[in-house]
Amino acid sequence: MKVLNTAMAGVAAALISTYALAVGPEPKPVSPPMQINIGYQKVGHLAPILQVPDQLKKLGVETKMVEFVRYADARTALLAGSLDIASVGPADLAIALSQGSTSVIGLMGVGSSPKYVIGRVGVKLDSWNDLKGKKVAIAPGSAVWFQFAATLVEKGIPYNSFQAVNIQGGGANFNQALKKGEVDAIITWEPFESTPVMEGYGFFAKNLEYSQSKAVGPELGIIAASKDALDKKRAAVERFVWSYLKAQEEMASSPAKFASAYAQFTGIDPKVSAEASKMIKLGEVVSVDQIKRQAKAFADLGVIQKDVSGQIEKFWDGSLVAQALKK
Repeated sequence: MKVLNTAMAGVAAALISTYALAVGPEPKPVSPPMQINIGYQKVGHLAPILQVPDQLKKLGVETKMVEFVRYADARTALLAGSLDIASVGPADLAIALSQGSTSVIGLMGVGSSPKYVIGRVGVKLDSWNDLKGKKVAIAPGSAVWFQFAATLVEKGIPYNSFQAVNIQGGGANFNQALKKGEVDAIITWEPFESTPVMEGYGFFAKNLEYSQSKAVGPELGIIAASKDALDKKRAAVERFVWSYLKAQEEMASSPAKFASAYAQFTGIDPKVSAEASKMIKLGEVVSVDQIKRQAKAFADLGVIQKDVSGQIEKFWDGSLVAQALKK
């Protein structure tokens, strides 16, 4: 496989930073023991969750881990009450509220990374105007699609100026379509962004960066809990947050450990994870104000049924993170 060019590696390496906020002392085990159901996806920025079950067991909390391919599926399970905690997309809180559900509480973000359109080698993508007439693979309603769509609005690029090709399932399906020449570009997530570049059939379209829109921002995902779990199993949820932040802190301070966990968690080639992990900065960058802006922007666009930006603050609880970070 081809490695990323020197310039790309330099940019990626500059994105790595140590976790800015130190996690506090380990909490005491709960008594009697409790059990929680956790929904997750096998994506690199969630690699810290790999360590959580063993740590929680020491703290008196048994876990049932349930894997989902998409954030949307985990959100549905959380809303249905079959999960206590789940990793979901940054827009999923607003989506849930717009659908009339008040049973989900946002707790924290998980990380950020620059997001570039991935072009097929030989396709010109020097500017946003170059998207005109191209076939672009998207996952409609996904977290990365929200980032991409918001950026197009702010750049004044008509969504109908290119051909959006809806692709379902995991990121490997996007890579396959790009490799076969079925599409000119893909909007996806790591490690499926770095893979085409390393294998030589794709490239980062550096002038088409879409993670910095005012409406959506760079956050890759959030951890949310059911209101019922916070009411009835708060001690277990608190220990989950502490355990996740502790694992996140360790990986953020050790690029080698993060790359190794990334490979183990996702099952990808360690050479790919070593490069893909360089693109990710662990630690939340999301805020209540950002989610409010996102909720309003997508209500204005008709993506969600109504503007729920005024409700967001009531359904975000940052106190568990604050408690976990106390000395």
